[in-house]
Formats: sequence, structure tokens, C-alpha cells
Amino acid sequence: MALKGIDIFKLTPKTNCKECGNPTCMAFSMKVASGAVEITKCPHLSDEVLAKVSESNAPPMKTIAVKAGDTEYKLGGETVLYRHEKTFVSKTLYAMTVCTDMEDNDAKIAESMKVDYDRIGERMYCEYIFVNCGEKKDEFVALAQKAAAANRGVVLNCSDVETMKAAATAIKDAQPILNGADASNYEAMSAVATELGCVLGVTGADLDELYETVTKLEALGNKNLILDVGTASVKAAFEGAVQIRRAALLNKDRTFGYPTIVNVAKLAAGDEAFETALASLFTLKYGSIVVLSDMTYAKSLALHGLRQNVFTDPQKPMKVEPGIYPLNKADADAPCCITVDFALTYFVVSGELERSGVPCNLLISDAGGYSVLTAWAAGKLSASTIVKFINEYEIANKINNRTLILPGKVAVLKGEVQDKLPDWNVVVGPAEAVGLVKFMKELQA
Repeated sequence: MALKGIDIFKLTPKTNCKECGNPTCMAFSMKVASGAVEITKCPHLSDEVLAKVSESNAPPMKTIAVKAGDTEYKLGGETVLYRHEKTFVSKTLYAMTVCTDMEDNDAKIAESMKVDYDRIGERMYCEYIFVNCGEKKDEFVALAQKAAAANRGVVLNCSDVETMKAAATAIKDAQPILNGADASNYEAMSAVATELGCVLGVTGADLDELYETVTKLEALGNKNLILDVGTASVKAAFEGAVQIRRAALLNKDRTFGYPTIVNVAKLAAGDEAFETALASLFTLKYGSIVVLSDMTYAKSLALHGLRQNVFTDPQKPMKVEPGIYPLNKADADAPCCITVDFALTYFVVSGELERSGVPCNLLISDAGGYSVLTAWAAGKLSASTIVKFINEYEIANKINNRTLILPGKVAVLKGEVQDKLPDWNVVVGPAEAVGLVKFMKELQA
């Protein structure tokens, strides 16, 4: 039984193992090989052997820890090229850009920081600020400090070692990413990053030069890296992002086994629509940090929605939190509409209800993340579950109106629900959400 080229049986001593009680540790080895137990639980293996096995069994793409304000994120660690093969594990992070040559940096930061909201239990905001060092190098430190003060992660983009060191030292507590190593300065940049405990961004004129520079950095002992695919052209950046991922995952080449950073703001050259399209592309293939010119609500709705779909485990349905969701300034006297917690159902139904302009309280019941008909077929949406939800959330004590609107596709539940809730007026809504606008207006009239 081998674990990626390492024979577990040869590593495990022939002694009585505390994990399995087998003198030859065969059962334990089988568990390790199947992934049921970590080999680090074996009390007989030396640190040297454990390190060897752990490195051999690690994902071909290294997991890099980064700090974005008060939050720590993981980049890399991917094991598949396509989400449907298994799942993606480390979501793309977004950065907005400021530069020493710009006059409106304060306003740009303030506007981008306004985009901060919750969607299906996940905070949607701009995680990073990309600080670019232009011609005015003397202003780089001050601009880096402004970025760090925004309580976001910071990427410092500068190829001058002394300028980078000054800025990185000034905000070292923010643990910035130092994006500035190349074939000409990699040794000095690595020394700065290692001294401050920062992730080092590496770039090259092409993939061959990038590969050689990463090889040299690894020889120096620095494997805390992120690879910049460059901004020569959209084609070159896309090719770089894809080839780096394929080299790591398909060819098992750990030299390219690092997350990537893509500057779509520079690639789009001021075209906002093109920039959003490129950011969507590199969210899918395969940017770990995607740099934008700024973050607006329009960009956020497109990019964060896409990211949430792509980086959600395909085996786990997206759910919203069960509860009461007042719409159109609804109060306790507004009628109630009830539906399931499947995220897509929630957004479609709530969108149509909001479009109607009629105040109503949308009740989201726990249906395991299933759609209406699937939940009904599985027994997760029934008269009993509806009554249980209303009792558990004390709907009768919180809402005065006694009109309860059921999804039209489960009209069969009306009689049973009415029997269980005699004080309520149970109404069957339209079969499709698009009919809610007309239905709610007629109900109000």
C-alpha cells in the first residue's frame, strides 16, 4: 500500500500500535491510505518520517495563508481543475487599486469600502487594496499606511527593493503581500519578505522566466509565494493562469504549485464593462486575487454572486437562514408569504415580491436547502413542517395579520394547513414567482 510513492507499511514499525492494536499496523496503514485517519496519529513515526509523508501527501498546489484586515484567508490548496470534479476550496479574493500617481485615492478607498453586505450568510466586500507604486515613489509609504488603515488586506506593488521595504516595514502588522519579485531582484525581495513574514509576489517576462525565478526562490528556502501572471496582454495573462494551474495539478510540478494574482484593472485599461467581464473570467480560471480599478455595487453583484456559486460545494445546496424577512417596509400588519430556504427560490420570490411594492412578511422555513417541489416530495415541506415553523418562530406573536400565502405548486397542502391553523386565512399563491406581482396587488386591493 503506497501513499503517493511512499510505502506506508515500510514506514510503520512492527510494534503494537495504539491506533489499531495490530502488531504489523496493517489496519492503521489501510486507514491512512484511504484517508480515514491522519498518519500523524501514529505514535511511533519520527518527525523526519512524518514530515516526508506530509509533504508527499500535500496537495500539488501549496496553501498560502494571507491576512485581510482582521480576517485570515487561505489561497491555493486546489486539487482539481474543474469544480464539478470535486470542489474548489479557496475562493477568489478581490482588490481595488490605488496608486501614488492618482489624486483621488482617498475618495476611491472610501467609495469601495461602502460595498459591504451579507448574501446567504457570506460577507460580500472588497477584501484587498492594491497599492501601486508609480512615479511618485516618495508617496508610497504614506499611501500604504492609508490602505492599511482601511482594515483591509494590502498588496504592495513595487519592484524597487528599498521603496518596498520601507512601505512593508511601516505596515508590517497588516502582513501585506509584497508583489515585486522578478528575475532582477528576487534575492533582495525574498530577504525583505522573509524578514517581515510576508507573502512574496513573483512575476516574469514570460512563463519560462517566472518558472526559473520561482525555482531560485525555492532554493533560497522561500515557498511563501503567489505568482503574478502579468499584464502584457489578456491572452498572455489567461494562458499564464491556466498553464500554471495545469502544470501544478496535472503534471504535479510543485514549482508552479502556488496561487495566482491577476491585475484585470490594467488589462482592461479603463473599460469598466470589460474589466468586470475579465474579473469574471479569472474568477473561474484561475485567479486567487483579482485586482480591479475599484469596487462598486454593480461589480460586486456580478462578481460576488458568481464567486459564491463557483466556490460553494456542489454537493451542498445554498441555503438562506430560516426566519422572517420583511419586504417593502412590511410591519406586523402585513400578510405572510411562506417558502423554502433554497437560495435560488428565496432570491426569485423575494425579487418578485419587492417588485410588487406590496408590504409583506416573507417566511423562510427550513427545508434542507431543497426547492419547493423537491422539499414537498421529500417531506420537508408539509402542513406539519409549516405549523412547526410558525410555532417555533412565534409568528402569531410577532405578526398581527393572519393571511398566510402558500406556494402555488403545493396547493394540495391548503386544506391540511387550514385545519391545523384555524385562526389563519390560508391562501394559495401563483404557481410561478413571476405571477406574484399581479397576485399581491390584487390581494391588497
